[in-house]
Amino acid sequence: MTWIAARITLSLMALRLQRLDPERRRRRLALLVELADAKSFRERLHPRRLRADRLRELIASRRRLAD
Repeated sequence: MTWIAARITLSLMALRLQRLDPERRRRRLALLVELADAKSFRERLHPRRLRADRLRELIASRRRLAD
């Protein structure tokens, strides 16, 4: 089996597992919602920190592009 076929097979297996476990998907979505809420709350509370985080992210991405 080539690595492409193996990757496709693993991807299909993962999709089937996700469909078989709706409780796990529901919990994951709930966790992602909570994380997004916490992030938006932190951004409203500390706008300077948000600007600094964005700038830091921009610098890091430019460094990755330069390398």
